[in-house]
Amino acid sequence: MSTTALVLFAHGSRDPEWASPIRRVCTLVRARSPELRVELAFLEFIAPHLRDCVELLIAEGFERIVVLPMFIAQGGHLKRDVPKLLDELRGLYPQIRFEQADAVGEADSVVQAMAAHVLALAGE
Repeated sequence: MSTTALVLFAHGSRDPEWASPIRRVCTLVRARSPELRVELAFLEFIAPHLRDCVELLIAEGFERIVVLPMFIAQGGHLKRDVPKLLDELRGLYPQIRFEQADAVGEADSVVQAMAAHVLALAGE
């Protein structure tokens, strides 16, 4: 068993349908890589929250937890709030290695996919 787990971390919304695309991403990742432990967590409004998700993974024996922000770009939440959350978790669980990945929307492959989608809508 790998000791690394991945948490897809999204903002959340009062509208529960908002999370549908992120749930679909998680489902696709699990289907394509069943050996990878991947979970969803949300900053607000939708459960589970990051701490609850992390506690579940720690209880399962994971020693490294990579938080992948499912955000388009770096903003206040990713520059201030998420590092603060991770620092709190590091204080609670010093034996666990927590890492924050870059926002998914900043990956070149994601930018390219968005551009292709725009062009497809324009008939290009």
